[in-house]
Order: sequence, then C-alpha cells, then structure tokens
Amino acid sequence: MFIVTIDSGTTNTRVRIWQDKRIIADACAAVGVRDSAKTGSQATLTAGIKDALDRALSQAEGCTLDRCAIVASGMITADVGLCPLPHLSAPVSVEQLANGAVARHIPAIAPQPIWFIPGVKNALPTVNLTNLDMMDVMRGEEVETFGLLALQAVPGPAVIVLPGSHSKFVSIDRQQRIAACATTMAGELLDALTHHSLLAGSLDRQFAARLELDYLLQGADACRRTGLSRACFSVRLLDLFTAASHDQKASYLLGVTLCADIQAMKQSRALALTPETRVVISGKPILQQALAALIAADPFFTADALLVDEDPARPLSCIGAIRVMEIIMRQAATPHASPSNAVSSGDSR
Repeated sequence: MFIVTIDSGTTNTRVRIWQDKRIIADACAAVGVRDSAKTGSQATLTAGIKDALDRALSQAEGCTLDRCAIVASGMITADVGLCPLPHLSAPVSVEQLANGAVARHIPAIAPQPIWFIPGVKNALPTVNLTNLDMMDVMRGEEVETFGLLALQAVPGPAVIVLPGSHSKFVSIDRQQRIAACATTMAGELLDALTHHSLLAGSLDRQFAARLELDYLLQGADACRRTGLSRACFSVRLLDLFTAASHDQKASYLLGVTLCADIQAMKQSRALALTPETRVVISGKPILQQALAALIAADPFFTADALLVDEDPARPLSCIGAIRVMEIIMRQAATPHASPSNAVSSGDSR
C-alpha cells in the first residue's frame, strides 16, 4: 500500500508518495486556496493538484493510483478549499483528529476518496473583545504537531513552537492532546521589514545567514524597552552610524521581532504558560537558535528549550498526516468499525 499526502496552503501545494514511510516521489504546484478565493472557482486548485499527482505518480516505480490511499491537510479544508470542514475544538488527540477526518470523492483528481484532515481551534463558546486573545485557529499545524510527537517524546504539559510566516505556539497537555494554540505574524513581519520597508536597503534585502547573539539580545531588549516600531527603526540607525555587519543588523531585527513572539507566548491566556512548561522548537535552524537564546536569557523560564530538527526527507506535516491515515485504515479494517465519513464531491460538509 502506498500513501499519498497532499499538503495544500495559501499559494502552494505539495504532493508526495510514500512507501514504508519513505518518500518515493514528490511534486509541487504553484496553486493554493488563494486561487479559489480570487476566482470563486475550485477549478484551478483541482487541476493543479491533479497535475502534481500525475507528475508524482510518473516518478514512482511500481505505484499506481488504485494502490494508493490519499490524505490531504492544510488550508485545503478552509472555506475556500476543496473540502471545507469546521475546526475541531481543543483538546484534540490524534485519534480524535482521525475521527474528524472526512473522505470526499473528487473524480477530477482521483477515482478513490481523498481523506481530508480538519483544523483545530481553541475552545471558546463566544468571542468578544475581552477574551479575543484566548481564541486561535490552525489548519496544517495540527498534523505538524502530531508528526513531531510521533518522532520525539515530549511529555506534557509543553508548548511546541512552529516558526513560519505565521508562527504557531501549540500547547500539549499530559494526554498528548492539542490543548490550545496561539499565532503570531512574526515571519510575515520579518519578511516585509527585510524586503519591503525602509530597512530593506540597510539589510540588502537579506535575512541573517549567521546568528550574532549579542545583537539578537540587544534587539530583543530594545523591543521590550522602547516598543516594536522604534526598535525596528534602530536597524536603520545601526546602518547609518555604526560599522555593524549585515548579520549583526539582521540579527538585531530578528531579536526585535522574536521578542514580541516570546512576549505573546508568555502572556497568552490560552497557552497558560508556566516557568516549568517545556518549550520545544522546530523550524529553520537559525530561528530555532534565536528563540532558544531568547528563552535562555529570559528569567521567566526555568528550563532550556528543546530543539527538534526537521528532516527534509520526513516533513512533520506528512508524518502527522500519515499517522492520521494509519488510524483511519486501522479503524476501517476493524470489524464493526464506526461508519465511514465519506461524502460526495457535491457535499460541502
């Protein structure tokens, strides 16, 4: 049996074919839910996924579509995706995530059903200005989280940090369930400041290639003392009036933006962080190192962060999606299993 994972985001979709938990084929398409949102049609997204699937199949010797189980995760289950699904309310275990998955027939992509994994949201009956900081959502990071937990023993309570354009802080309880999450726009902010702001010239439109610890810590300190916007402008002053290198200036800005992330993590009522809570950081090495250094320098935390490197050959999102798919297949093979969650291509469940 082969497993096909479809990881679809806002602008890109990646299709991988797995055998014995090893990637044997891989194809990417520059399509995502943004295409559906812009056109009001799912045709571009559907065609892009079909093309990527066909290209992946052409690479996989001995693999035919009828021998594949297909599972999809990410923004593909958003309201403008191929199978809109409501978020599951935390706490959510990997078994509950599998039970919440829905199989949908989309003949334009494959003759067999595709299993779609829902996102997760914080449990909050109503949302208003007084509790807004306690609400959060995720689509895609839930499988990354369970993928990490499948590869790394992380006893709860813990917070798993998944840096990215929208960084996620995912709280794990003692039962290995997703208890809550919090999101920041640190990656998107850093990208905008580095490439599309007054600071772009000072930074040569490039991120730090090597972390300069002193400048990272000074940037974080400036953010705490003078606020985010003033600390960001200080990068310009470093460029005009000091001999700071590119990596020093870029590390300073990284400290500024990640300081705001650390504050968000500590102050989040949803995460309910305590000094003893274990912090586990995945993502790019330089972001891991920077976050770990800021945590080590912060007297609030009593333990060093645990860094978990992601193997490009075993992406966490795919490991988590495969784990969900294996639970689904095991349940289907069990006598008197619960009814299938399959729906037709015309059902918008």
